[in-house]
Amino acid sequence: MSNKCVWALGSGNEEHYHDHEWGVPLHDEQKLFEFLVLEGAQAGLSWRTILDKREAYRAAFDYFDPVKVAGYDHKKLASLLQNPGIVKNRLKIESAVSNAQAFLRVQQEFGGFDHYIWRFVDGETRQNHWLSHSQIPAFSPESVSMCKDLQKRGFKFVGKTICYAYMQAVGMVNDHTVDCFRHSQLIATTTP
Repeated sequence: MSNKCVWALGSGNEEHYHDHEWGVPLHDEQKLFEFLVLEGAQAGLSWRTILDKREAYRAAFDYFDPVKVAGYDHKKLASLLQNPGIVKNRLKIESAVSNAQAFLRVQQEFGGFDHYIWRFVDGETRQNHWLSHSQIPAFSPESVSMCKDLQKRGFKFVGKTICYAYMQAVGMVNDHTVDCFRHSQLIATTTP
């Protein structure tokens, strides 16, 4: 068995996510929105909880189509609050809608959310070289800047720690530990 990050051992969903998604640079608008919603939903919970509910989230939120989510009305919000497959937190559910609206404004202003969000790392994955999981920070100067800018634009559930987790999820940072097989694979695929 290949060495991998310690957090990915023991759960099928976490292991699959680690091996195939975490740290992989994402530029797809809908996927970028998906992770924005999921990372916000995760606040105060384990990532495993959200991964286990991911398919239910996709179905409940129209597969994270930001145009559809931005148009959700009170009736749709009420049905989401009754959905047993997702985290039934009113503020988090409402933030998905307001974040979709803010997401669309950013797309309009920057020609895509991708163009906007990747500016925080100058368009390139930050390649970290952590020896152990305990060295990985909860936030970074870039996630602090991202947090402030997103909040200024009306986004919710985008604190500096959530922003850093988002950066990890969409491959803006490579935080696989150096002994993990994915660390060198991702460096090889993201370095010009």
